[in-house]
Amino acid sequence: MKTDSSTVSALIERFFTERLMQQKRVSPHTIASYRDTFRLLFKFAQERLHTPPAELTLRQLDAALISAFLNDLESRRSISARTRNLRLTAIRSFFRFVSFEEPALSAHVQSVLAIPAKRHQRKLVDFLDRAQIEALLAAPDQTTWVGRRDHALLLLAVQTGLRLSELTSLNRDSVALGRGAYARCLGKGRKERCTPLTRQTVRTLRSWLNEPTLNGAQALLPTIHGGD
Repeated sequence: MKTDSSTVSALIERFFTERLMQQKRVSPHTIASYRDTFRLLFKFAQERLHTPPAELTLRQLDAALISAFLNDLESRRSISARTRNLRLTAIRSFFRFVSFEEPALSAHVQSVLAIPAKRHQRKLVDFLDRAQIEALLAAPDQTTWVGRRDHALLLLAVQTGLRLSELTSLNRDSVALGRGAYARCLGKGRKERCTPLTRQTVRTLRSWLNEPTLNGAQALLPTIHGGD
């Protein structure tokens, strides 16, 4: 395959199937985000260059076109600087992959990788004080099954700082409640981590695990139908 006539389509397919899914094993959320980025980029390129995505070459996807694409997203779609940077991250990841697949295009790739992220203010993350935490934990009606589940979920969230998606993905065997109690989960970037549990959380989870399971559910905190 000649470099000047190399189309993007084959490389994009390998980038998703080999690099992202097989090698890096990124989350479905990341796959969806990257997919949307390239869908928007190819649509923009087709409008700007009058070239369908299947015929786009790597040289056509240059720094000028990509910068124009990012600016277009901000002006026409009113996206935030943070979202703009996420789109740029996906594009950079692809071009780092291209740098190994098409070494003759090194200078071209570097010009794309040199596109700067946009500065933006990071909002300070607020936190709950003790009174707010106690009010939150007291809110579920613990005379009901749902209330006891919600209390266990909130206590686990407050104590561990796990994301909602991480909490709902926990199975009954994801927690160890003996000496050195912990909760094990796959976090952001599909990285496994273990979070220590306090005595109060251990007591609550032990009590919760004695509850009857619904439809043989293996989820630690299942829905009322037994699913996660």
